[in-house]
Amino acid sequence: MPNYCCQQDHSALTNQGNANNKPPKWRVSRLFWAIVPPIIATVLCLSSTHTTNAQKPPTNAKPTPAKTPQSFAGNQISLNGRIVPGAWLQRSLTTGKVKTHISDGVLRQLIGIDLLSSSNPARQPIDWFSSTKRPILAAQLLGGYRYLDITNFAQTAGWQLQANGNILVIAIPKAQVKNILQSQQPSEKSVAPLQSDRIVVDLDRPTPWQVSQGLPIKKPQLPTLDPDIPTPKSTTPPNREWTVTLDGIADPLLVQRYTPLPPPPPSLPDLLKQLPAIPDPDALIQQVEVVNNQTIIHLSVPFGMSPRISTVANPNRLMIDIRPDAMLPRDITWASGLRWRQQFINLDAESFPVVWLEVNPRKVGITLKPIRANSDTLTGIAPLIQTAQQYLAAAAINGGYFNRNNKLPLGAIRRDNQWLSGPILNRGAIAWNDSGQFYFGRLTLQETLVAPNNLQLPILFLNSGYVQSGIARYTPAWGASYTPLSDNEIILVINKNQIIQQLPGGKASETAVPIPPDGYLLTLRKNAASTASQLPIGTTVSISSNTTPADFNRYPYIVGAGPLLVQNNQIVLDAKSEKFSDAFIAEKAIRSGICTTATGTLMIAAVHNRAGGAGPNLAEHAQLMKLLGCVNALNLDGGSSTSLYLGGQLLDRSPNTAARVHNGIGIFLQQKQ
Repeated sequence: MPNYCCQQDHSALTNQGNANNKPPKWRVSRLFWAIVPPIIATVLCLSSTHTTNAQKPPTNAKPTPAKTPQSFAGNQISLNGRIVPGAWLQRSLTTGKVKTHISDGVLRQLIGIDLLSSSNPARQPIDWFSSTKRPILAAQLLGGYRYLDITNFAQTAGWQLQANGNILVIAIPKAQVKNILQSQQPSEKSVAPLQSDRIVVDLDRPTPWQVSQGLPIKKPQLPTLDPDIPTPKSTTPPNREWTVTLDGIADPLLVQRYTPLPPPPPSLPDLLKQLPAIPDPDALIQQVEVVNNQTIIHLSVPFGMSPRISTVANPNRLMIDIRPDAMLPRDITWASGLRWRQQFINLDAESFPVVWLEVNPRKVGITLKPIRANSDTLTGIAPLIQTAQQYLAAAAINGGYFNRNNKLPLGAIRRDNQWLSGPILNRGAIAWNDSGQFYFGRLTLQETLVAPNNLQLPILFLNSGYVQSGIARYTPAWGASYTPLSDNEIILVINKNQIIQQLPGGKASETAVPIPPDGYLLTLRKNAASTASQLPIGTTVSISSNTTPADFNRYPYIVGAGPLLVQNNQIVLDAKSEKFSDAFIAEKAIRSGICTTATGTLMIAAVHNRAGGAGPNLAEHAQLMKLLGCVNALNLDGGSSTSLYLGGQLLDRSPNTAARVHNGIGIFLQQKQ
């Protein structure tokens, strides 16, 4: 990673999703880097290294003048020798003391520090192997990150901190994992009839821990003795792997206790002897292993349940409760005008975990803008956490649909009054301006090509990956060139309102055609190809453009997705009219949404799997948004695309379970200089 004391370019990065369905779930690799905002690099970063041992002056030297306070910043952390991404800064005071600040997302996800509810953005109570008194850390907002002052906390905990260029080196005394025990807790009324299992990890001292969700665990299929009888398939969803990793070493006997059993003895039938030595897929603790001075506990968690992890002191313990209602409620004023909330929302007999951000769009310094994975072209997808950091957004949520194969948008994106991609299929969209005004509706863009002799031809699609018969337009916002998306297109090159070329497109995905910086391309597909004869080279053309409803014309920012859920405090869900498939309408899935309340507050929300089951269908999603207080609400892309970002972290899921997405909506906070 580069040293952020140097000059940087901070521009943004450049299913099969389709028009009728959400993108499929896609497992992505962990994000291996994070960035530090340039405000820190330019305002705070006065030196790339920090020397701790000052040289003694000669005995006859004159008194040394007071030192000027210096600050250092970086975007990587060495935790007990492992380099991981993480935003941090240090300030050396005139007194010679050094204050160390780390972003709250890093402390939460890397160390396991629990952020507790707080109504003061400058004060953050935490819980980490705490007794009765919970520490409160000073907090400050810089460049899209919220930094917590860990100086005194780290000293009390026995941590060693040292800045080394771009890296903050943290050395935490290694713990010993003394025991791992499993027990079953009595069921509670709220989760009956499901049982809650508890794992207690005994430690000799507090230690960092991380939790991560993995893939579904496949159960081995026992072949039947009769080859003519098919192997029965399970009707219940498979368990999912979770891993809990601690900075500590477990005793070899403890590791052996949770080691998979050896192969079956030779006395068993040949059919069973062929089975591999694997743990029981239904056993909660699958394996315990020690890797690179870390103890890793592999869990098999039933569908509809997840781990709730807490810590206690005296004795030091990590407690892992496997519950259908694992998420704890939170209400944290993260910044002035930006509030992080999460809780279970009850809908009839079901209970859904909802994580959302409340934004005051009229607060000075808060703005919203569409963001996309690649700023140079409309082709590209990336983890939302990466895109948000590249744009220096404080918060973000995934946006509209896209084609996961060719990584192209399938819906409206408008930024700074410029259409990046046009809407499709009269689907739901949200529009807004910098004054905190919003508009929700089903959006259509009518573009018309006007040529001499009153020739007017409809342009059906603008910078879209949605390919249908008719005329489509591609502007420089699409990228430097256009490669045909279907066979045998006829391409018209327009520069400064004049047709300068007619080209055969040939086979799809083969020959790229440059897009004029002062013009655009028209592609004539299928039955529209016959209109080429009416548009010879040299023809002067113009384009008229309007939206339906016309109110959308007034807003510089638009993101389309759908279906529209709530409008003017009424549920208006009509997914069929927005051309969504029956399977998509009925599917129970994780979902993202954006809405406004009666007081003008904007909310971006992620709804995950209900307690003991799957996520909401569209009808349930609309009702949940109303229960949150939404008077206008739009469904965004969902499933594995659902990602709610805040200050360097995903609030709603493990980053490795979030798919790469094409675009999103970023929330920006402007700090006073």
